[in-house]
Amino acid sequence: MTRPLTLHPDRLFPSDPAQRAIARRLYAEVASLPIVSPHGHTDPSWFAGNAPFGNAAELLLHPDHYVFRMLYSQGISLDALGIRNPDADPRESWRLFAQNYHLFRGTPTRMWMDWVFAEAFGFDVQFGAETADLYYDRITEALATDAFRPRALFDRFGIEVIATTESPIDTLEHHAAIRAANASGEWGGRVITAYRPDPVIDPEFEGFRDNLKRFSGLSGEDAFSYSGYLAAHRDRRAFFAEMGATSTDHGHPTAATADLSDAEAEALFARVTGADVCAADVCAADAELFRAHMLTVMAGMSLDDGLVMQIHPGAFRNHNPWLFDHYGRDKGADIPTATDYVHALRPLLARYGNEAALTIILFTLDETSYARELAPLAGHYPALKLGPAWWFHDSPEGMRRFRNQMTETAGFYNTAGFNDDTRAFLSIPARHDVARRIDCGFLAGLVAEHRMEEWEAAELAADLSYHLAKAAYKL
Repeated sequence: MTRPLTLHPDRLFPSDPAQRAIARRLYAEVASLPIVSPHGHTDPSWFAGNAPFGNAAELLLHPDHYVFRMLYSQGISLDALGIRNPDADPRESWRLFAQNYHLFRGTPTRMWMDWVFAEAFGFDVQFGAETADLYYDRITEALATDAFRPRALFDRFGIEVIATTESPIDTLEHHAAIRAANASGEWGGRVITAYRPDPVIDPEFEGFRDNLKRFSGLSGEDAFSYSGYLAAHRDRRAFFAEMGATSTDHGHPTAATADLSDAEAEALFARVTGADVCAADVCAADAELFRAHMLTVMAGMSLDDGLVMQIHPGAFRNHNPWLFDHYGRDKGADIPTATDYVHALRPLLARYGNEAALTIILFTLDETSYARELAPLAGHYPALKLGPAWWFHDSPEGMRRFRNQMTETAGFYNTAGFNDDTRAFLSIPARHDVARRIDCGFLAGLVAEHRMEEWEAAELAADLSYHLAKAAYKL
């Protein structure tokens, strides 16, 4: 039996009638603000080539690890879902998704997907086994039209700017094509890159030495000498900035930082780049120390070149070795870990934390650090701001916990607004809508308790939805 699909206009607002009314008024002020997406992982080739998306599974299932990790957790094969399996029938993969859509009840993925189905494609019946083919056919037919090409969707969603994320060994040819389209007047959308140096900073990253060879070739520097390696970073950072980058991004296992002398750093660099055989525990310790030192080095370079620095620590990447061996990274097997910030960041902050000209945006997957560590740190150091609730906590309850635990110590203006951090292009407006609704509900509570005037809450709602991200990321 098919059931109607409706998006309630008061979804996510407080259940208290007085607060709900305030939230409605606040949301009305921000609902149509442009979307600033300062950090994410959409594919720049989409906007460079503007080719139509192929089918429903290719667009909404295959790139979204939020979707297929849930299905995998229930024993559904990634091969059957078409993940890195070109022989899979996309319609059958889509049917499998539809048959198991009930698994997403109560999750943010369900909210995001329902928004996409209702608002982007106009469905008024729920997605499920009985409607799988209806959805697949209508979505796939729509994707063949000009209105659903990447650039048209970008404009339709009201996206002002979107940042993708590339490594230093990416040539950025797609960003060059986008800039050419901008210069010619062919398209006005602003798509910028961000500098993600993990493949050439993390000695445990797969292919590290080969990455350094490519790093050398692209920069024209000898990345196997420490001085040449640092020069290569400066060269590539400058190139990324020329291509529109305003930020760097660092996805380290921990938030550890170190501030080594030049002699110590050179000796460490020689060890992590030169040894082919070593005791695993020694190599792991050197890798961690090198990553820690390079966070401090990157902060210094950001002070020099003005790029905003993002630190995304605390994920145990590729926790499932079998999955990594068969399907590669970013397939839903990254798990949050407990993360120390107070001791870990002190070497970096001792050197650069008082620099008001430097912006470091901190994220966490460890919610126990919110009130104890992150809010006090951001509430003190001029260089620090807090990124929004991230990844596993990019959810209604996660956002509420973030605001409840951070605000009293850090305030609102030591945060960096919202970013969606997604590969799932069509979920971007859905995610921003959720964040705006949650923030309006939180602010409504402060107004109802007479802790804030409604005009102040209206200003804050606009700041949290739009202005803070633009300012923090220098957009």
